[in-house]
Amino acid sequence: MAIEHRRLGKHGVLVSNICLGTMNFGWHTTQEESFRIMDRAVELGINFFDTADVYGWGGEQGDTEEILGRWFAQGGGRRDAVVLATKVFNPVKRKANLAEPNTDRRALSAYKIRKHCEGSLKRLQTDRIDLYQMHHVDRDCPWSETWQAFEQLGNQGKVVYVGSSNFAGWDIATACQEASKRGLTGLSSEQSIYHLNNRMVELEVIPACRYYGLGLIPWSPLGGGLLGGALKKLESGRRTSEESLEEINANRPKLEQYEALCKQLGKPPAAVALAWLLHNPIVTAPIIGPRTIEQLESTLHATEITLDKATLEKLDEIFPGPGGEAPEAYAW
Repeated sequence: MAIEHRRLGKHGVLVSNICLGTMNFGWHTTQEESFRIMDRAVELGINFFDTADVYGWGGEQGDTEEILGRWFAQGGGRRDAVVLATKVFNPVKRKANLAEPNTDRRALSAYKIRKHCEGSLKRLQTDRIDLYQMHHVDRDCPWSETWQAFEQLGNQGKVVYVGSSNFAGWDIATACQEASKRGLTGLSSEQSIYHLNNRMVELEVIPACRYYGLGLIPWSPLGGGLLGGALKKLESGRRTSEESLEEINANRPKLEQYEALCKQLGKPPAAVALAWLLHNPIVTAPIIGPRTIEQLESTLHATEITLDKATLEKLDEIFPGPGGEAPEAYAW
C-alpha cells in the first residue's frame, strides 16, 4: 500500500497522505477494536490522527479523546509515532463538570481555548497537541484575543501547529493576516468538507489555502457513504436510513454514471473518490473514519490508484462542481 508522507501545506512537518479519523471510536467502534485499528494504522505508515474534544457520541463528549489517551498510555512508542490533531470550539459537556457558559457554548475566547486545551491534554494523556484546530470560526471574538491564546499555548509547549476547520476563504485570509501582525506562523491547515459531490471549496477556500500555504484536510471524503458504492449496496438489499435514501435518489443519475465508470475502471467507488482528492496538490490528507480494520485496509487501496486525464475529465463531467475558482467561475 502506497502511504506517502507529505508536508502539511508549506510547513515542515510530514504527515501521511491518509488521516485516521476517530469520530466512530466509542460510538460505532469499541475501544478494543479502536486500539487494533490504531495499531494497524501505524503499522501501515499512517502517522496522522484526527479527533475532537466534542467527539464521544456513544457516551459523553470527550470519550473519544480518552480512548486515544488510553491507547497512548500503553507505551511502546505510540505517542511519538503520531502527529496528533484535535479541535476546540464546540461545547464539551461532561457529567463531572458544573454548568459553565464558556464551556457550554460555541466560541473561541482565550478563556475557552486555554480551558479546553487543558481538558484535551488530560483526556489524551499527553503533554502536547501537534495540530490544534479551531473547529469553526468565531466571528464575534477578536482575532487578537484568539491568537494571543494560541501564542501562549505554543510558548508553553502545549501546542505545536494551529489549524482551522469549516472556515470561509476570507476567514482564512483574515486569520493569517492577523497572525502575521503578531509575528506568528498562522494557520497550518484547513479541514473542510470536500468530495466529488460537494466541491464548493474550490471557489475560494482552496485558493486561500494555496496562497497562504495551508494543507487542505478534506472531511467526509465519501459524502457520508454516497460515493462508496451506495447504489450497488442498496440494490443488494442493504438497509439504509430514510435520509440516506432520499440523498441517493436525489443524486441517482450522477451515481449511476459514477458507479458505471468505477466498474469500467475495475476500482471500488470509495477508492476512486479518495484517489480523486489525492490527485489535488493542495490536499494533504483526506480523513477516513473506519469502523473496522478491514475498512481501514480496503480504504488504503486509493493510494495506489492514478487517475488519467480522461478519467478526471469524466469525473468533472459527472460532478461539475462550481465551475472553477472565484471570480472566474461566475464572472470573468
